[in-house]
Formats: sequence, C-alpha cells, structure tokens
Amino acid sequence: MKLKLRENCKYGIAVPTSMGIRICPPNGAPVHTSNTFYMQATSAESNAVNIASSLGIKGLVLTNFVEGSPISQFIKSELRRRNIDFYGPDIPQGGPWGYRHQFNIADSGFGTRGPRVHNDRAGEVGKVLNSKDFDFEKIFGEEGVSILHLSGLVGAISPETTRFCLEAVHAAKRFGTLISFDLNHRASFWTGREDELRKDFTEMVGLTDILIGNEEDYQLSLGIEGPGHSGKDLTAQIDGFKEMIISVKKAFPNASIFGNTLRQVISVNEHLWGALSLFGDQLTVIEPKPIQILDRIGGGDGFAGGLLYGILTGMSPEKATQFGWASGALATTVLEDYACPADEDVLWSIVKGNARVRR
Repeated sequence: MKLKLRENCKYGIAVPTSMGIRICPPNGAPVHTSNTFYMQATSAESNAVNIASSLGIKGLVLTNFVEGSPISQFIKSELRRRNIDFYGPDIPQGGPWGYRHQFNIADSGFGTRGPRVHNDRAGEVGKVLNSKDFDFEKIFGEEGVSILHLSGLVGAISPETTRFCLEAVHAAKRFGTLISFDLNHRASFWTGREDELRKDFTEMVGLTDILIGNEEDYQLSLGIEGPGHSGKDLTAQIDGFKEMIISVKKAFPNASIFGNTLRQVISVNEHLWGALSLFGDQLTVIEPKPIQILDRIGGGDGFAGGLLYGILTGMSPEKATQFGWASGALATTVLEDYACPADEDVLWSIVKGNARVRR
C-alpha cells in the first residue's frame, strides 16, 4: 500500500523539536575521566530528518533559539550543513540564569562497559515553543510539507510543547500533510503529568498516519494493554508487536503504517539488529542480525528517518523497511547520533551485507 503524499511541497519532512548539544569523549572513553569532548548539534526529531535531507529532500526544523548565543549559531550552522532549514524565534536569554539549549553529555561505552547518558535540560529554550511564533499557514499551506514527524520526547517536555505539537498536527492535517509519530516514551518526562499527556497523546495519535513504537511505548503512552513480551527475547518482541498492533489498529484506525526496531545487546560493540513494519495488512520482518557498533545512540531515529524516506520516494513496504533498518545500522557506525549517507547505495550495501571497499 502507498499513502497519498501531498504534491509540490517545499519540505519532505518537518519536525517540532528542542535543539541541543551533545558532547562525547572520543574513543569510547568515560565522561568522568575525560578532558576532551566532541560536540554536535542534536535532537531526536532533527536526527530523523537527516536521512532524507542527506539524500536531497529538504527538511525543516521548528524550534526556538537563544538570541545572541554562540551555541545557537553553532546549531544553525550545523542544520544548514545538513540541508535542514529552520524556523523559529530568537528568544532573549534573560541573563545568566535564563534560557539556554539542552546539553546531552554521553559516552559510547566499550565492550562490557555500557554507555552512560546524562541529560541536562534545565532552562532549555525549547520548553516554551509557542504556535504564535510560527506561521503554520505559510509552512503547511503555502510552502507545503509532505510529512510532519513528531517524537514523544518533544511532545512531553512541557505543557507548552505538548500544546504546540497538538496545534501543529491540526494545522498540518488541514493542508493534507501526513503525520508520523514516534512514541518514544520516557518515564522521567511523564512524571506528574500522566493523565494529561495520555489524553493529548491519544488525540495526536488519532490523527497519525505512520506510527512508530514498541510494545511498552503503546502501553505507557496510550494505555493499550499488550501481551507482555516487551524486553524479552527477540522472538517474543516480534510476537508482541504483532499482537499489540491488532489492538492499536482497532483503537486508532487512521494509522495505516506501523514500524519498530528490534535490538538485543551482545556487547556494547555488537548488537543483534532487526526491524518490522506493517503497511496496511502487509507485515515485513527483518530478522535480527549482528551489526558492529561505534556509538549506539541514534539507531532508532535512523530507522524512523530511513522508513520515512522510503515512504517519500514510493518504495515498496519491504524496501522501505529495509532502508529504515540500514539507516539505523548506519547511524551506529559514526560518533554522531545521526546518519549522513552519501547516497542510497551506501544503505543498500548495508542491506546486502557488502562492506567491501568501493573505489
């Protein structure tokens, strides 16, 4: 099956997000013993745009920036480099204790030592996203967006971001934009707001066309009871997805494409990596296979980005799922938490298991 994409759009994918900085020690060293760090501009949502933007389909980030901040300048420069436009206000910092961009401080781990991630989001400027600062009529109406992609992370940062995502979804739907939603549940974001967020997420998912998430995401974000296989072996994860989607499709009939990744950690540097999707009634399962890991963060966003690229370019369900699987695998081979393929052949070579030198 193929979803009907709006034609003649300036942007293939647009994302509401709160941009930030990720700093990592090189060579898998721990944060607490390192004095050298590699810095990158990041957010889960912008990372999901990166596959399409690298392959020539323009992306758009909807976010806030801190006025006069060198970190904001760095983020804007990095987005331009990645073929991603940005739209949003420059908000005055308000003094040393005012607004700033989030910091994600992480190491990659190595061997038997697992990665550690510390999120420092106090005062992040993305918490105050407000639709009055964004011309949705221009973005979705005049310029046009094929797919609006949401993550449960930005949707749950604050009451303001939740409201912003809801309003963006309704505006996008008015102009025929497809909605993609990666549920991406984080318990720490939901603390104290469970009832409110479940109501708002249920409303957004009711308008969603492409839904990404695992069994636990559906249970915790939407309250849908599942068979209880999540977190067990990979065969159980596959069975759990199949059973869960039956319930999800009944509750949210607007959604017609579902996807999820499958991961089992052998060591920090070797995982079993798989994926599955449901396009209408066509189920595609990519059985987990060993992949080597440089930095595991970003694999899920890479899968989402590759799947969306497959949908944008009219791939078959099987090929779109393969492309998503390979995009996630590619993201784990670089220190950044996003993948920048040189061309489609890079990803099809991963699908084929061909890692030979290309001259």
